[in-house]
Amino acid sequence: MEVGEVKYELAGEFLIEIKKEFRGGDEESVKVAELKRMEQGNQSMEKVVQNFKIVVRGSGYESQPLIEKFKRDMNGVIRRKLIEVENQPGLIEQWFKRATALDRN
Repeated sequence: MEVGEVKYELAGEFLIEIKKEFRGGDEESVKVAELKRMEQGNQSMEKVVQNFKIVVRGSGYESQPLIEKFKRDMNGVIRRKLIEVENQPGLIEQWFKRATALDRN
């Protein structure tokens, strides 16, 4: 900037670069580590889904690995009920909806 050059066109790009600099530059690894620590415990499924969506952004997880990770995070009762149904969800959003509905019941 001292010489009049602007490296970033958008403020968001600049903020991403700052976060990388202060986090050690590997946001994906940080997100993966956060995902590995996640589990439902005593939380409602709504809270689990909300946290999962936040952490998964930028983690590199997609499609089937993302679904498998989500299934491992939920408690055993909900997981068993979801796995035992004939028509298992195909997309992660469908897994979120069904797991939340089962948790409410």
